[in-house]
Amino acid sequence: MKKLINRPDDVVREALEGMAAAHPDMLRVSLEPAYLVRADAPVAGKVAVLSGGGSGHEPMHGGFVGVGMLDAACPGAVFTSPTPDQVLAASRAVNGGAGVLHVVKNYTGDVLNFELAGEMAKSDGMAVETVLIHDDVAVQDSLYTAGRRGVGVTVLAEKMAGAAAEEGRPLSGVASVCREVSERGRSMGMALTSCTVPAAGRPTFDLAPDEMEIGIGIHGEPGRTRTELKTAREITELLASAILDDLPFARGDRVLAFVNGMGGTPLIELYVVYRELARICSGRGIAIVRSLVGPYMTSLEMAGCSITLVRMDDELIRLWDAPVKTPALRVGL
Repeated sequence: MKKLINRPDDVVREALEGMAAAHPDMLRVSLEPAYLVRADAPVAGKVAVLSGGGSGHEPMHGGFVGVGMLDAACPGAVFTSPTPDQVLAASRAVNGGAGVLHVVKNYTGDVLNFELAGEMAKSDGMAVETVLIHDDVAVQDSLYTAGRRGVGVTVLAEKMAGAAAEEGRPLSGVASVCREVSERGRSMGMALTSCTVPAAGRPTFDLAPDEMEIGIGIHGEPGRTRTELKTAREITELLASAILDDLPFARGDRVLAFVNGMGGTPLIELYVVYRELARICSGRGIAIVRSLVGPYMTSLEMAGCSITLVRMDDELIRLWDAPVKTPALRVGL
């Protein structure tokens, strides 16, 4: 195992300390319990948007803390859900009196721990709503979930919900935007290589040099099939067809197209995939009106990509274009 770390047990804490040192204008970090909040939190009268999950998916979620996106993020250990105590402490730290929205990826540990934290927050008198993200079309159930996994749509939902909160919408309105993005979006991913969790010291799964895994989860969970390596065009066809046929997307739809790197894939390859995706959408009469390309929800150093499409309307386009200033995503600020 070759990694830029000191001790495996210290990786998450030291990364949080590094983020605090690098971005003091955007966020503050608590180490016990571990969470990040935007630098000006709590913002009086504003709905706070909070998310979290296992570390190892950076910049998800801590990299999206800041004006126009998340008010707080709770990082668990690598590929491990944050605890209810973390979520409760972060919720208290960002509650400005208008309530807190919990954005939760559909993984069993995340769902259970956020649910418990939400109940404790409500017993404190805090208004809390939860939106579950479940956009992965690869499998219905997995090692980590009952139902579909929450993956790429999470990034986009956090951005648009964050914009809605910044406008001063009530908790129900911010939750409605987040829920709408979740329901309008679909994703699917693939891997060329596995990744190595620092504490394990060995790859999560084995792929031969001429193999790839289609439909993996962000923790390296197995997907639909393992097959021989294909070209970027063939891979994009496999992923895009499964996504487009699932919602289903239709001729005349406007979409936000998100090509995400899994951590070990260079941008040159992601843009080759985006080129193929644009061709496929055009052939189906689907207009890509906004795009995002890059490693925004990763799986440590895994090589591979995921594709996400969200059906957009004028309001969602406006929310996507709204200013945002976070360590990983900045527009107009």
